[in-house]
Amino acid sequence: MTDAAALARDPAGLAAALIRCPSVTPEDAGAQTVLAEVLTALGFTCTDVTFGAVRNLYARIGPGRPALCFAGHTDVVPPGNAAWTADPFGAEVRDGVLYGRGAVDMKGNIAAFVAATAAWLDRHGGNPPAAISFLITGDEEGDAIDGTVKVLEWMEARQEIPGFCLVGEPTSVKRLGDTIKIGRRGSLTGRITVEGTQGHAAYPQFADNAAHRLVALLSSLASHELDRGTDWFEPSSLQVTTIDIGNPASNVIPGAASATWNIRFNDRHTEASLAAWLRREAEAHTPRHRLAVSCSGEAFLTEPGEAVDALAAAIARATGVTPKLDTGGGTSDARFISRYCPVAEFGLVGTTMHKADERVPVAELAALAITYEAVIDAFCR
Repeated sequence: MTDAAALARDPAGLAAALIRCPSVTPEDAGAQTVLAEVLTALGFTCTDVTFGAVRNLYARIGPGRPALCFAGHTDVVPPGNAAWTADPFGAEVRDGVLYGRGAVDMKGNIAAFVAATAAWLDRHGGNPPAAISFLITGDEEGDAIDGTVKVLEWMEARQEIPGFCLVGEPTSVKRLGDTIKIGRRGSLTGRITVEGTQGHAAYPQFADNAAHRLVALLSSLASHELDRGTDWFEPSSLQVTTIDIGNPASNVIPGAASATWNIRFNDRHTEASLAAWLRREAEAHTPRHRLAVSCSGEAFLTEPGEAVDALAAAIARATGVTPKLDTGGGTSDARFISRYCPVAEFGLVGTTMHKADERVPVAELAALAITYEAVIDAFCR
């Protein structure tokens, strides 16, 4: 057995090798080369799918359309300014715990799925009964422009869209296996600059206070009930995140004022419907304004059914835990995948992701590999 093949069967060792690649988004720093080498050793055909400055990896094994695709990302967020007790890219194991940026989000999950695939292939003598693939991007923690979105287009053109996709996000909350993400809220950001007429605070009749108009608009937006939630989603929420006037004088009525807000919305709304509402509100409160709306992802839901039931049953068999189906949290690349095929997210306990001393117990990595192998069995018969 080659060194790469041995590493493929060692989830903690592979996770450590990936962590030692300081792949702070959008840099790859050799992470996908490490991954391609171990997958090639398992018999996968690996393709470097680079767009712009972002390296992406697509790998597959077996005949026909992939029954299951594992999606993930090798890029990580920076170590941050908080003090670490371990080198963020040293992959130190201390008291049975692996430390390093990406240990949880999500190099550990990738390593566990590779080890699961190796074990599954070993049981089938290297001849998989169904095709399986990997979609690994280097642009999830960054702009998400040259990563999964473009690889999916590339896959569709080559008839590589799978029957089901599992994203290896760290979804477990307290114990491995307790939570599956079957959807995510959308995220929309609005930015507005309200224009008025500057003047002296003692003579408001000769001015048009942009701050007053902005405050009235924000009050209307923030007090509006977007919805009361759905069966699978909590109520949509608008949060004002910045208010900027930049007025150094207390006796000057501002002629311009700006604000930013973010809306996390459920599947009762779309970017188009929310943008139309925002435009109506802005026009009603601020005759002169510049409004910009951007959406990083629409809300999506993979309805519970045969595929989700199979995923949950496999996780329960392997972990002894009945997973909760959930749609909370931020966004992930699943928002793009949902346009092409059914998708869900499942992975490690995520309590230390993006924190200093990000870490995962080595035993949890091994348990996740066993769980992922059960998932492969459920979809690749």
